[in-house]
Amino acid sequence: MMRACVVVPSYQARKTLGDVIDGLVAEIPGIERRDVLVVDDGSTDGTGDVARKHGAVVVSHTRNRGKGAALRTGLAEGGQLGYHVALTVDADGQHPAHAARAVLESSSDPNDLVLGVRDLARAGAPRANQMSNRFSNLVLSGFAMKRMRDTQCGLRRYPIAPVLSLGCKAEGYAFEAEVLLRAVAAKMRVHEVNVDVYYPPEEERITHFHSVRDPARIVATVLRTMADVHVLRRSPRSVVKVREIG
Repeated sequence: MMRACVVVPSYQARKTLGDVIDGLVAEIPGIERRDVLVVDDGSTDGTGDVARKHGAVVVSHTRNRGKGAALRTGLAEGGQLGYHVALTVDADGQHPAHAARAVLESSSDPNDLVLGVRDLARAGAPRANQMSNRFSNLVLSGFAMKRMRDTQCGLRRYPIAPVLSLGCKAEGYAFEAEVLLRAVAAKMRVHEVNVDVYYPPEEERITHFHSVRDPARIVATVLRTMADVHVLRRSPRSVVKVREIG
């Protein structure tokens, strides 16, 4: 039986996190409040207190380390608690609970990496977001030599042990690009599923993504990762072995 948890990387998410937790528990069969692992990434607004009030398990960073670090902490915690897969959901409410359920249930194989695929134009995403996503999809698909339709969506299902074995290093938003490149290089199966996404009115949007700093870090991470992958491919003794479940 595939045991699933939900990992919610959270930073300054007090206003939205409670509804996210409640929605997931109400929508997804088999997911209880204790299966929701909130990683409080150095918040100062009471994010962790909100998560505890809504029954989630909370793991806290003493300082803000970035989304990638929060995801790795959540995956490690999930693995220690005996879960096989981790559904990752953003804390800002952009991922509706029914979309999270679709990602979790789209594959019966716990070794699959499942990616949510958004229609950003239909969802009314800012044009800059749409262009950034198209560019990311083109670049990462090219490097990976595998077409991927949405490389930036945070709504995913990770096979915990195999992903942790990849040795991802990125601390911030670049983690989500790095893990895709390493997973494809390790011949992990990647499954995509169409999902809805919610973009609030512009005046209500809150983002921690820095439009200059974070893209630069993503590019640097992609280049470093491809160099690592090239070395791994040429050195059989260094190839990452992905342990399958079941």
